[in-house]
Amino acid sequence: QVQLVESGGGSVQAGGTLRLSCAASGNASSRSCMGWFRQAPGKEREGIAYIFTWDGGRSMYYGSTYYADSVKGRFTISQEKAENTVYLQMNDLKPEDSGMYYCAAVSVDGSWCATGPRATIFTYWGQGTQVTVSS
Repeated sequence: QVQLVESGGGSVQAGGTLRLSCAASGNASSRSCMGWFRQAPGKEREGIAYIFTWDGGRSMYYGSTYYADSVKGRFTISQEKAENTVYLQMNDLKPEDSGMYYCAAVSVDGSWCATGPRATIFTYWGQGTQVTVSS
């Protein structure tokens, strides 16, 4: 069973930075593709960053990342494999970045992870961490 625990949310002013963490446990192959999603009140859950974390099959996609246009160039997803942790570094935050941020995981191959799968594809979810950006 995979478990995901997010942390690092908070309140910042526009232009500020935050780093979110997602501590993962459970079978590594079951969480080969990990993503960060966010959801603002009244809006659909939006996938913003993905990373393929499974290196067991020597996949050419290992470490590959994908970003939504809304965060490209400002956010960076990364992993610390030894700590089973995935990070989301968020720079130059804007008020429209506010929302609940969720970490998610699913077992898919790298080619699919690289396309930025929609939320319904993901099997495992964390409880979320709130990000509020004020103008």
